[in-house]
Amino acid sequence: MARVTVEDCVLKVPNRFELVMMASQRSRDIASGADISIERDNDKNPVVALREIADETVPLNDLGDSVVRGLQKHVEVDEPEEEDPMELMTAAALTDESELQGMQVRYTDEPIEAEESDAGNITEPPVS
Repeated sequence: MARVTVEDCVLKVPNRFELVMMASQRSRDIASGADISIERDNDKNPVVALREIADETVPLNDLGDSVVRGLQKHVEVDEPEEEDPMELMTAAALTDESELQGMQVRYTDEPIEAEESDAGNITEPPVS
């Protein structure tokens, strides 16, 4: 029975490694109390899992996602970056001081280029 089932399953999930991972995950789900979607026929959990995959009575995408979640060791959580209070105080102090001196402070991620009036004063070093 299992040999025929595996050959049927390979048609549904061509990668045998992926098939084994999905069937073992489904078998663990059945062992932990999940409802089966076919008749057991006195078969053990791995055979039932393979028969379910072959008959496509369980969603393969959900089963694949369950395998990935089971194998993940580290789940990344998007958390906002904490701002350094010293950096904020320093930036505020520099802004206040430069405004008192009549300077204009501008924050940008773009590279600073020379202004047009300075562009004419640039001389190239002599070539030896």
